[in-house]
Amino acid sequence: MNTEKSTALFAEAQRLIPGGVNSPVRACKSVGCDPRFIQRAAGSKIYDADGNEYIDFICSWGPMILGHNYPPIMDAIRKAMEDGASFGAPCAREVELARLVTEALPSVDKVRFVSSGTEATMSAVRLARGYTGKKIIIKFDGCYHGHADSFLVKAGSGVITLGIPGSPGVPDDIVKNTVSIPYNNEEVLEKTLRDESLDIACVIVEPIAGNMGVVPPAPGFLQKLRDLTAELGIVLIFDEVITGFRASYGGAQQKFGIMPDLTCLGKIIGGGLPVGAYGGKKEIMAQISPEGPVYQAGTLSGNPLAMAAGTATLTALKEPGFYEKLDKKAADFAEKLQGLAEKYLDECTLNRQGSVMTLFFGKGPIVDYESAMNADTDKYAGFYRAMLDQGIYLAPSQFEGMFISAAHSDDDLEKTLEMTEWSFKKLQK
Repeated sequence: MNTEKSTALFAEAQRLIPGGVNSPVRACKSVGCDPRFIQRAAGSKIYDADGNEYIDFICSWGPMILGHNYPPIMDAIRKAMEDGASFGAPCAREVELARLVTEALPSVDKVRFVSSGTEATMSAVRLARGYTGKKIIIKFDGCYHGHADSFLVKAGSGVITLGIPGSPGVPDDIVKNTVSIPYNNEEVLEKTLRDESLDIACVIVEPIAGNMGVVPPAPGFLQKLRDLTAELGIVLIFDEVITGFRASYGGAQQKFGIMPDLTCLGKIIGGGLPVGAYGGKKEIMAQISPEGPVYQAGTLSGNPLAMAAGTATLTALKEPGFYEKLDKKAADFAEKLQGLAEKYLDECTLNRQGSVMTLFFGKGPIVDYESAMNADTDKYAGFYRAMLDQGIYLAPSQFEGMFISAAHSDDDLEKTLEMTEWSFKKLQK
């Protein structure tokens, strides 16, 4: 496979951009190769600067649930662009998307749009602190909530992929106000939340962890979390940046029947454009400026292009049976992938929730950060490179998800399985 143009672009990028990339995992360091520079995308495929075609299982890290360049979304963006790319003022499209979000999520009475998932989680925590008058954040080991200072304590995703410390550059005064505990451990959860020496404002959690690989919640864990936070007057924040409109139309909270106090959203609700949101109970949201004293602002918040793309996406996702079809497609693929892994790998574990999955090159069960860290990252790196050379575009990290979209055809999935078997055989040699 010819990659001369990508190689040249990466060399120039490293001269101009730290590490040659604008987000660390993209550098592909943990998988032992240089990144491919993507030129265009359509449906289930992406194409690099050298013209190579790949079946895409990153889907822009989740947003492309309908596939790349989905015609109704592109039409909505073009129509919005004719009216102007940015106003820095209220527009009707904000109201339309807000209505769709609040209708889909019963826990969300009001929603505030921002420009990224990190901005959403950061703002939600500030709001929780302002509402409660308390300062301690509880998070879970291996869960990633963006790169705000408070969250880089035992974070997942790129932090563990690159093997760097969790919080360089973050003052101790900020770190000391964040407590990270094991995911899926009810005993530690209860002991921590009942600790009267802690001035706990909120608990933030990925209801389905997706940044140490896909790790589903243990039965009863989320309900225990909801019961304890409600009893103790602690704000419960669901980070549904990945799971919102991916786990189901109503997100993981609908899937598991849990009502958080605040919800953070991103990715899908922008249809591929930069966007984030946080919302929740009206009495909490009433604390946000200009209605209340908790300040948060953004020049590009509610950008008309992102609002139009998000509205077109959510409208398409309301189609009856959409999630059932997507889940079945993912389940059938996962079953065959699991079969191949068991045939060719000494140890493997496949975790799946809906249309997102992770094949861990390690012994299961994978239930938390500690067990996820037992995965063989070198073996994954070899698998990644073999698949990439055969035109299969996977996440350049063992600790990310594999996203299935509505655009992935039976032929796409069958080819991927064929290349998976070929790659497994190559790893055995």
